[in-house]
Amino acid sequence: MKYVITGGAGHISKPLAEALLAAGHQVTVIGRNAANLQELVNKGAKAAIGSVNDVAFLTTAFAGADAVYVMNPPDYTNTAVKATLEQTGKNFTAALKAANIKYVVQLSSIGAHLPEGVGPVSGLYRVEQSLRTLPGTNVLHLRPSYFYYNLFANIGLIKQAGIAGGNFSVAANKFPIVDTSDIAAVAAEELLKLDFKGHQVRYIVSDEVGTDAIASALGKAIGKPDLPWVKFPDDQAKAGMLQAGLTEDLADNYIEMGHAIDNGIMFEDYWKHKQPLGKVKLDDFAKTFAAAYNAN
Repeated sequence: MKYVITGGAGHISKPLAEALLAAGHQVTVIGRNAANLQELVNKGAKAAIGSVNDVAFLTTAFAGADAVYVMNPPDYTNTAVKATLEQTGKNFTAALKAANIKYVVQLSSIGAHLPEGVGPVSGLYRVEQSLRTLPGTNVLHLRPSYFYYNLFANIGLIKQAGIAGGNFSVAANKFPIVDTSDIAAVAAEELLKLDFKGHQVRYIVSDEVGTDAIASALGKAIGKPDLPWVKFPDDQAKAGMLQAGLTEDLADNYIEMGHAIDNGIMFEDYWKHKQPLGKVKLDDFAKTFAAAYNAN
């Protein structure tokens, strides 16, 4: 089988490409930097260097593939987040149609059932809707929950103020959270089977926790067992994001997403369509967090 993977050597795309290569398949990896893809090339992948903004490039890269994995690359300098996500979705759709691709796995997000009110995820809703216009193409929308990876942003806050937090708080067992390795494993499973039909959705969650449990687990792992989770006012949360280098538009979108997490609408569709949890639990991630915390 021939697969094309967007996302370069990212936290999901790299292990996904490695799994497909290990299964004996041909894999082309699309990225913006050849050096970042060299490790995958050494393992047998083909590199396609170009931009997701270039439909002609994407069409050429997708040509002849049995299946394509698409994801929107992150851009922390973005000043029009939702519009950029929507346009990238349109680019993918045009290229997939031109290349006559029959199977597509898309990295979306929990909350993408909502057209508005979930920050950047509203942009991924638009990507899903664009891909749903593909005639005769089977599309699987993967909707992972909040990433453990996002919690690394708390390292500086913990060191400076002795707290963790955001502009949201979630009760025990009501916060779905996921590890990127579990996402990659599901993406590989689905691409290897290729048994989805029409347009389907699959949620990916590693654990169901709460924000107090997050603070407790991280605190214990770093020797601060009384670490609290603090819910910040929007202005304080936004100021911290701007100080970290995010654009105002991106910060505003994350504030909006925080509201959706806090009031639960982000997760409402997940609770209706739950699937088995992944392998990486909060205590497992806490060890990874501690290693990063102690390395800084």
